[in-house]
Amino acid sequence: MNTVIGLACGIIVLAAGIMSNGELLSFYDVGSIFITFGGTLAALVINYPFNIIKSTIVATFTIPFRRKPNPFKIIDNIVELAEQARESGLLSLEDKVDEYNNDFLKKGILSITASHDTAVVRKDLETDLDFVEQRHAAVHGFLEKGATYAPAFGMIGTLVGLINMLKHLNDDQSALGPNMSIALVTTFYGVVLSNLVFLPLAGKLKKMSEDEIVCKQLIIDGVIAIQEGQNPRLIKEKMLGLFSQKEQSVKRRLNDKEALEIGK
Repeated sequence: MNTVIGLACGIIVLAAGIMSNGELLSFYDVGSIFITFGGTLAALVINYPFNIIKSTIVATFTIPFRRKPNPFKIIDNIVELAEQARESGLLSLEDKVDEYNNDFLKKGILSITASHDTAVVRKDLETDLDFVEQRHAAVHGFLEKGATYAPAFGMIGTLVGLINMLKHLNDDQSALGPNMSIALVTTFYGVVLSNLVFLPLAGKLKKMSEDEIVCKQLIIDGVIAIQEGQNPRLIKEKMLGLFSQKEQSVKRRLNDKEALEIGK
């Protein structure tokens, strides 16, 4: 939701700034749109395979609908599983794994119930994590490359406009100012596209990727600790130690709130 609000605010602020000193329609030019947007898209299509383009489109349009992963919820799940494994053994976790909607956690639990080799389980899960990071990095790279191409094609559009303007300079001197403004519109489009669309989206997806990677790393460390038979309380303290006191206090308040709601 913040992404949609931020994008809308950016557009409104730009429009208000333009209208305060001029006309909004003076910043509209079809040729500039074709050169800047079309050229940027063409360069990205040349540079990236279709699967990355598709992944970027899907990732971008699903940003408002994604829920931020909760590492503290994962810690609670790990501790709960560790307690059951200690009481009933690792194999008992196979019946409990379907209660969780986290696919990576499910795979981790099923891995430790199927294999007694900790190194094999860790390597398998970390390989999956590496693939996730690579996919995310490809999407980030696509958007960051777009942020590079957009101003460049904006400048190309400006050069095209200037060339056409100079070519007909002797025909109509009064048209020099309007033609110059149209030529500069493409640079405006490129800068806005880069700094209001590509770079913010890349930053947003990077942050979401970092949060997801942290949660997946917690799962890897947690399931390995369960397989090694570590004390559930020690597992919890070790994992909570990765977060600041402020984050832990927020977690405790949320737990207290949930407990009060259950008690009503």
